Amino acid sequence: MKTAPLNLRKQILDAYDSGEGTQVEVARQFKVSLGLVKKLINQRRHTGGIAPRQHFPGRKPKILEQHRQHMRHLLARQADLTLAELRTATGLSCSLPAIHNTLSKMNLTYNKRIAPVGLSTGI
Repeated sequence: MKTAPLNLRKQILDAYDSGEGTQVEVARQFKVSLGLVKKLINQRRHTGGIAPRQHFPGRKPKILEQHRQHMRHLLARQADLTLAELRTATGLSCSLPAIHNTLSKMNLTYNKRIAPVGLSTGI
């Protein structure tokens, strides 16, 4: 979905402010949706501006660059840390799969295997 150019936004609001018609009529005149006209009026009322707003979709990441550096340092010292141990050492509150995905993106392999409880590993 494309953003309406700033000059079009100004023309729409100028037409509405000068009383050239209702919101519906202004929308028809400029061949835009009624929602856009309403959005521009509300945006100007609340923020004072009509420029397109920057959109930041999704959640903010919990694992930041400083955490990645700390994980890299920890794994360089002790390569057999479990994901849970990495999470605790970095002070993160994210899921274990999130840490695994981060390690994969960092091209760090994870080969830690824990034997299930009750199974003997001896011969």
